Amino acid sequence: MTGRAAELRRNTKETDISVKLNIDGSGNYDIECDLRFLKHMVETFARYGSFDISMKASGDDDHHLIEDAAITLGSAFRKALDGRPIERMSTVTVPMDDALVTTSVDIVERPFADIDCPDPLYHHFLRSFAMSSGITLHVVRIRGFDEHHIIEAAFKSLGKALSKAVSPRNSELSTKDRPAVS
Repeated sequence: MTGRAAELRRNTKETDISVKLNIDGSGNYDIECDLRFLKHMVETFARYGSFDISMKASGDDDHHLIEDAAITLGSAFRKALDGRPIERMSTVTVPMDDALVTTSVDIVERPFADIDCPDPLYHHFLRSFAMSSGITLHVVRIRGFDEHHIIEAAFKSLGKALSKAVSPRNSELSTKDRPAVS
């Protein structure tokens, strides 16, 4: 793999997950997953983030599979970042039929997640992704009643927000390293 990329495998008693991720990709994906909706959401994330993702995921139940897929994908995302300055923060709002969802990210090594998601399993996915990737993540459902649409809008907006946040910059966006002015 070239560019900012990572390859990881997580093999536990409950799951076997392997991920290849290129954050400088073009939205190509090859996802093999026991859970069809999870497959659809990872494909959506790849396409809207313009990330190339190859993932194989199998597990003993939906909870373990969703959690370990998120941990592996988040860890690969963290590993793919090469330390060069990036845009770091981004907010994207995505409409999908009845749903309107805003996602804000800050790639800052202070993991935090505040997720408004109607399905506890996909709430857990988004939180696990944020914790393992080390990002600050806020997902806000502005409106919507169809759970599928709300979750899919969240994955679309997450992909688009992260794609913007990983855009290279000439210098780091931070005031931490600047000397104090007296």
